[in-house]
Amino acid sequence: MKPFFLLLPLIAFFAACTGDKTAESENQSYMSPMYAKADSLQSPAAKLEPKELSIHGDTRIDNYFWLNNRENPDVIEYLKAENTYLDQITSHTKAFQDKLFQEMKGRIKEDQSVPYKDNGYYPYHFEQGQEYPIYARKKGSLDAKEEIMLNVNEMAKPYKFYNVGGLSVSPDNKILAFGEDTLSRRIYTIKFKNLETGKMLADEIPGATGSVAWANDNKTVFYTLKDATTLRGYKIMKHKLGTPTAKDVAIFEEKDETFGTVAYKTKSKKYIVIASYATLSQEYQVIEADKPDGKFRTIQPRERGLEYDFDHYGDKFYIRTNWNAKNFKLMETPEKATTKENWKDLIPHREDVLLEGIEIFKNYLVLTERMGGITQLRIRPWNNSAEHYIKFPEDAYVAYVGTNPEFDTELLRLGYQSMTTPATTYDYHMSTKAFDMLKQQPVLGGFDAANYVSERIFVTARDGAKVPVSIVYRKGYKKDGKAPLLLYGYGSYGASMLEPYFSSTRLSLLDRGFGYAIAHIRGGQEMGRQWYDDGKLLKKKNTFTDFIDCAEYLVKNKYVAQDQLFAMGGSAGGLLMGAVVNMRPDLWKGVVASVPFVDVITTMLDESIPLTTGEFDEWGNPKDKAYYDYIKSYSPYDNLEAKDYPAMLVTTGLHDSQVQYWEPAKWVAKLRTIKTDKNPLLLHTNMDAGHGGASGRFESLKEIALEYAFILDLAGKADAEVKN
Repeated sequence: MKPFFLLLPLIAFFAACTGDKTAESENQSYMSPMYAKADSLQSPAAKLEPKELSIHGDTRIDNYFWLNNRENPDVIEYLKAENTYLDQITSHTKAFQDKLFQEMKGRIKEDQSVPYKDNGYYPYHFEQGQEYPIYARKKGSLDAKEEIMLNVNEMAKPYKFYNVGGLSVSPDNKILAFGEDTLSRRIYTIKFKNLETGKMLADEIPGATGSVAWANDNKTVFYTLKDATTLRGYKIMKHKLGTPTAKDVAIFEEKDETFGTVAYKTKSKKYIVIASYATLSQEYQVIEADKPDGKFRTIQPRERGLEYDFDHYGDKFYIRTNWNAKNFKLMETPEKATTKENWKDLIPHREDVLLEGIEIFKNYLVLTERMGGITQLRIRPWNNSAEHYIKFPEDAYVAYVGTNPEFDTELLRLGYQSMTTPATTYDYHMSTKAFDMLKQQPVLGGFDAANYVSERIFVTARDGAKVPVSIVYRKGYKKDGKAPLLLYGYGSYGASMLEPYFSSTRLSLLDRGFGYAIAHIRGGQEMGRQWYDDGKLLKKKNTFTDFIDCAEYLVKNKYVAQDQLFAMGGSAGGLLMGAVVNMRPDLWKGVVASVPFVDVITTMLDESIPLTTGEFDEWGNPKDKAYYDYIKSYSPYDNLEAKDYPAMLVTTGLHDSQVQYWEPAKWVAKLRTIKTDKNPLLLHTNMDAGHGGASGRFESLKEIALEYAFILDLAGKADAEVKN
């Protein structure tokens, strides 16, 4: 490799971690070799093939529409050329990427999941220094002999990508059903294994979602077929083991293209359920699992805007719904009279509390509630004795109900973590309020939680909304306006997915002097249902301005140097990245956009693209001019301008079933021709993977190492000993 930059003395790195001012000055004046390479090397140039796209009297010219064809050899060559260019621009970081990979891998202790009791067995999975899990179980006791159900490492050997999902054991514990995806399009083939003989059954069901619902006869399963084009789960089928798949019976077809459908079994084991779901409406049909050849009946017919889900216990259905309850409430109804006129309040609606879910036990009802952006777990005895909230030791954390298949138990399996506390599994005694810690995620390499500090602050957005921000850094991090910081965001689908969670890979940033912040912006649901409603459809821009306002707050209050602020987001969070670099390109030193949804109008006008029809309630249908005009005003691809943009790394997967690869590819191609700066612009396409990236647990770390090396090198935090 060429010596594009003089080696920094080792002391600069160690001083940076302790807040030494001299080191900070050196890091801020550092100019990554990526800039010189981006200026000197010829970047790939996608050919121009103008295509007119007209609707509502408006015409857009898309010069790169031709990239929407993975079967076109020219498309593959272009993507490969971008990968080669990325390798050239980042060649000086290769050793550093490997160091980061080994560092992150070195924090992972070979471990196993915490077993839980289910139908007389204790299932769990573990690794043995390999890419994929091994699924096992023990009968009756944790001291019993281990039975290996699936060794995914052996199964994955013939494939570049491999994923197993939907594991489900028959009621008599003899047959395992599972889904197999070898392309990363989330199209599974359902297979069956005899757990007594270890042999695979001849039954194979292609083109499915991967999961099944077992009837109580141990031979009938219900499963969901996917539409081959849109990948929508659209048809529920019934299969009897030992019969040809061609003879499977169609039970239900979801003809509304804005809905998907899936089959599952209630915790009580009494009912098989067919769920039809859209963003703003759901419908459920049930049949007794003892009578798989009977006729399904509807709980409550679908209504626009009526959301509900349910569980079963005793002779009642317990229904969580938004019916006259924006933040949802819990209602109950007799299992023989299930339409909504029969529903009665059990937990009433509250303006300041979002009811997110329930878990039912013989003696207790457990409620998952969100207050002030933080999840609370509430224990409510059925006998009307005193209820209580579980108390946790930190102000900002993630708490969640784990796997609890057993009804008759006093123990609640739950998970807990924070930005400084690794993921921890507990059994909580609901009667005595005692905790049994079963496992805390081991973090090797000398990790000590006491070395890290987390904060929870609220930023006042430009319209007065109070936006929560979770921050973590290593002790010694000075809020003096000189440190680097990475700000992460998502803000879509009402998903409270950016909780203040723990990440062992993130330590590679924190230990090099970085701060890390999560902006819990509107479009998520952290602050209740209104938080979601205020960040979608014709209010979507609140998501983007919230993120910018949080960034400006962090700069103003000296959490980060003005020229050392980085941003990252993936999928709909990648849309966020595309929007904020258009709106405020000057804020960011560098941006990582993972599988970004950036060509919003074109995608939402093409109903053949997977997921499009189900997205209308999130973004709006651009066939309606009001939505077309609004989406066009923020769609990243349509709003690129001739101006300076920050350094950017964009990632995608050729087989992505959620955000098609051509969106980021087109975005980068257009950005190359229009931006006025000479900052690095890089596109990485995983040619073997989809939306979630590489399938192996270690291979996925290499992708994180690439992203972190990009950020750390731009910040002057790359290790001196591997620079040359």
